[in-house]
Order: sequence, then C-alpha cells, then structure tokens
Amino acid sequence: MKFFETSKHHSFKKSTYITLRWIGIIGQLIAVNFVYFVFDFKFDFITSNLIIFIGIISNFYLIFIYKKTQLSDRSAFIFLVIDILQLAILLYLSGGILNPFVIFIIIPSVFSSSNLSFRTNTMLVLLTVLSIMFLTFYSTKLPSPLGDHFHVSPYYYYSIPIALIIALVFLNYFAMTFGTQSRLRKEALTKMEEVMAKEHELLSLGGQAAAAAHSLGTPLSTIKIITQELLKQFEGNKDVEKDINLLSSQVERCNEILKKLTLNPDEEDEFIDVDITIRDYLNEILNSFKEISTKKFVFNFDQDSNSKKIVKSIEIVYGLRNFIGNANKFSNENIFINLKSDSEFTEISIEDDGPGYPKDILSKIGEPYLKSNNPQDKSKTGLGLGLFIGKTLLEKNFANVNCRNSKTRSGAEVIIKWRNKDLFNIQ
Repeated sequence: MKFFETSKHHSFKKSTYITLRWIGIIGQLIAVNFVYFVFDFKFDFITSNLIIFIGIISNFYLIFIYKKTQLSDRSAFIFLVIDILQLAILLYLSGGILNPFVIFIIIPSVFSSSNLSFRTNTMLVLLTVLSIMFLTFYSTKLPSPLGDHFHVSPYYYYSIPIALIIALVFLNYFAMTFGTQSRLRKEALTKMEEVMAKEHELLSLGGQAAAAAHSLGTPLSTIKIITQELLKQFEGNKDVEKDINLLSSQVERCNEILKKLTLNPDEEDEFIDVDITIRDYLNEILNSFKEISTKKFVFNFDQDSNSKKIVKSIEIVYGLRNFIGNANKFSNENIFINLKSDSEFTEISIEDDGPGYPKDILSKIGEPYLKSNNPQDKSKTGLGLGLFIGKTLLEKNFANVNCRNSKTRSGAEVIIKWRNKDLFNIQ
C-alpha cells in the first residue's frame, strides 16, 4: 500500500498554488525589508532574505521545470513542507512564537486539507505542530528595540502555541469535512448531468431516426413497387415468387422498424412532444413500472381539480421516476401515489409499505452517497444518489421536496409540492 495516495481527487491546480506562493513570498519580502529599513529593527536580515530566496527558487522550479498542470499528492506534500519550514525559520530568526506573524505557519496545512489525502494532511499538521512547539522553546529574541522591553506572563506566552494548535486542528477538520462533502456533491452532480445528457441523447437519436425514416421512405417504396412488378413478370415461377415475397416482407419489416424508432418532430408523440397534465405524467410513469414490477401501485387523484397541461420536461419525468422507483424497490407489496391540486398548489405524495428511511440518515436525505450506521440497513443500497438526483431535478423545476417516514404507514413518504404559477411556467 502506497503511503501517498494518487487519486485524481488528491491534487490541486499548480497555477493556483504558484499564485498563492507568490503572494506569500512578496508579503515576506515586504515585511522583512520594511521593518529593517523603515523601523530600523535589528535582526538577521541577510539570512532572512536568503530563506525567502529559497521560496522564490522553488516557485521557479514549479513554473519552468515541473511540467504537470496538477500537483500530485506527493509533490504537493514536498512543496508544502518547504513552505512550513521556510516560515518556521523566518519566525525563528525574528522572535519565534511571539512574532505576530506566527499565525501564517498554519496556512499551508489548512490550504492542503481540502485537496490532499488524509495521510498527507496529517503529516503536514504534525510538522506544523512540531514547528510551533519548537518555536515556543527555541528562537531568537524579538528584533531590537521591540524585544528589549517586551515581557509577558508565562500564562500568556504558553497560551499562544496552544491557541495556534487548537486553531490548526479545528480549521483542518472542517476544511477536510467540507472538502469531502463538496467532492461527493460534485461527483453526484456530474453523474446527474451524465444521466440527463443520455436522456437528451435518446431524444436526439429519436430525431435522427425520424430523419432516417423520412429519407429511406422513398427508396423502400421504390423497392416495394419493383417487387410487385417482378411478381407479375415471374408469375407461376414458384422459386422466384418465393424469393420476391421474402424481399417484399423484409422491406415491410424495415418500414416497421423505422416507425418504432421514429420520434417524428412533425407529429405529436404520446409521451415526448405533447403538453400533458401532472396526472398524465404519473400515469405514464406508473404504466412503465407496472410492466416490470409485481408490486401494486395505488394511484389516487380524487383531489386533483386542476387539469391544466404543462410542458413535458425530461427532468420532471426523471425526478418523479427516481422517487417512484425508490418506493418500488423498498416496498413490501404496495406503493401509494396521491395527487392533490387546486387553484394555487399541486402536490404529489409517494408512500410505500416498506421499512422506511433509517433514522440516522433521515435528516440527511437529499445528500449523495448516504450510508446507514445500522448494520441491518447497510444492505439497503440506493438510498443516496437516486434520491439526490430526484430531489435536485425537481427542486431545479421549482418543486419543494420533503422526504420523511410516513405518518400513516410503515414506509417512507415523499411529498412534492409546486406553486401552480411556477409549475405552469416551466419551459
């Protein structure tokens, strides 16, 4: 097992890192030279500038020699170690832990926490902690004349490294946590975009099939006419008639195949092209599930008083399908879909008679890649990405989505609600 991880997620853009290093280097040069020439502070000015020069050389290495656009986990670790040690030496030469710029020593490891692997970041945190502890006990005095009259209580003195270490751990923990969540959400959104791209690709293929059917219609009709003429010419010749009839049947078969593939843009299609009501949305989706599922779907639309049609949206179809599919997957026998609408709101509730959402993930529904801590629930896959995609797609189309465990049944319940003014304005 490699100590440094090489996953594409554990890296960051080289140009961004170089820019940040230039900002830090320029800041160090200004601070060191300003206090030396303007405030006339006395400290090891030459060595301090040489240490900063090492940072400049390492940045030129990144620009002109290191050719990759992304810094790998290993390379990033090396350069961040250089940053930490460079800052530590500068602080050592100018007062150690009492130097007000000591806060900057935690920046490299915090910067890396959301981009690099846990092991690499742990090593950087440990190096930073060791540097802080070293600077607490070993360093030169604050530059003269500031250091000549600067005295503090030991309580205050030792509280500085403690505060720095607490801040270091705290910031790294939250940066790692939010970085991980951000990566997972980005991956889930990417997968959702892939799904939608495939849906649009299917529509595009349908359009191409329509064009193909239109283009091939004339030559296929010509072939069919010729076969009829050939039948007349070879009437009585059983062998030839048999071949011509086979050719004619295959031409007809080609026509039927093209018709099935066709989504003719000049003709209204039952499912894709026409504007339909929410009730029709649900009926179409439920019919597709009834063909492949042995479960019972109970659709109640007694309280649906709005028959206004809306634009057919792939995103709404896919969002509803995800929630109904999830109910179908986890139900025991029955799935209950209820549609209510009036002049202001349209609401769909989807319930099942399954075990419901695990309690420990109930508050996190809608986040990708959820996993229950309950061993009995770990086998129940599909509770993360599908719900995330469905919720995201429907909310993108102005819906309010509430996932909970049913108050009237044993299973899960999803309530999807629109304001009609938003629903009927979907393009």
